[in-house]
Formats: sequence, C-alpha cells, structure tokens
Amino acid sequence: MTKTSPPIALEDRDTDGARLSSPSAARNREPITTALSARLPEGARVLEIASGTGEHALAVVSARPDLNWTPSDPDPASRASENAWAEDAEGRIQPALNLDVSAQGWWDSLEPFDAIYCANMIHIAPWAAAEGLFEGAANRLTADGALHLYGPFLEGADTAPSNLDFDASLKQRDPRWGVRPLADVDALAAQHGLERTERLAMPSNNLMLTFKRGAA
Repeated sequence: MTKTSPPIALEDRDTDGARLSSPSAARNREPITTALSARLPEGARVLEIASGTGEHALAVVSARPDLNWTPSDPDPASRASENAWAEDAEGRIQPALNLDVSAQGWWDSLEPFDAIYCANMIHIAPWAAAEGLFEGAANRLTADGALHLYGPFLEGADTAPSNLDFDASLKQRDPRWGVRPLADVDALAAQHGLERTERLAMPSNNLMLTFKRGAA
C-alpha cells in the first residue's frame, strides 16, 4: 500500500489500486453501521453524499443486504475508490455518481430515494454545500424518507471542547469551513420543510441527526 492525501480529506489515506482506506472510516465504521442499520427501512434506496473512500457503503450493505446504495462524490479518485469497494457488494452498491451538492439542481436527474446519508461533509465545505444538501433532500426524498447527517456540531455551552478546537483549526485552513451550529442546521432544514426528529450521540463527540418532512 502507498499513502495519498486527497485534496479535501483531512487525513492521509492508504491506497491499494483504486481503493482508498480512511483511518477515520475505520474508527467510525462500526457505530455508523449500527446506527444506520437500525434506521433504514427494509429495501431502502439510499443515496450517499460525499461518500469519500466508499468504505461506509460497503459496511452498511454488508450488514443490511436488503439495501440498494448509491454513492457519490465530486472527486474522481474518491468515485474510483467507491466503485472498487463496491466490487465486494454483490451488486447492492450502484456506480458512484458525480454529484456536487453546491451546484444548483444537482438532484434533477435523480429518482426519489428512501434515505439520504451524508457524513463529515458540511464542516469541510462552504455553507452552500449544506444549503444544497437540504434543498436536494427536500426534492428527492420520498414522502416518508429521511436525511441522516453525521459529524461534529456546535451546541452552545454544551459543545465539547474538542469540537471548539476543531472548529478553530478548520477556519484557519479555510474561513468558509467550520463545525456548524446545530441551531443553524435545524433552521436550514426548516427552510426546506424538514425537521429534526432525532439527535443520536455518537463516539468522539459526533452526532447522527435525522431529518424528515414536517407535518405541515
């Protein structure tokens, strides 16, 4: 294996052919798989945004073979990795899509999905990416569908010190980045007719948030 540093990733990744291996994915793969497996409906069609290496996709469909998973990423090397890992999924992972959620109408050519999953993206992208994620979710989730959003968040006085430090380091890299206030994310969801229905505490001061269509 060799080492590579993709342009957006905040870590070095091992490579084995097209397959990238993420240290952070190795750490959070099991808790994320457990959380999603308990929340995705039987036979769900799942769209993953900013799939990175593709390791989460393989882990979840291995635990839930009834799922049909579509990964995506704007980075060609990441899509190649996603497709390489998908070779072990026995057809349950579709070819990776080239999607950039900061582009208006990125969802136009897509069919509806029962769930959209996005991990560790909105804090290492401009806020426009979060806006596009929620707008697309509102347009492409089925009536009972859910957006599952994983990562660190700011929660006022309850924010973990490590997340405050992480926020400062991200803003030093790029002032458009940063750990997002949970209140801002909730407000953005509401703008698109979505509301947070669950806040699940995850290891290392991360959260898994679930958003569904509001009652209105």
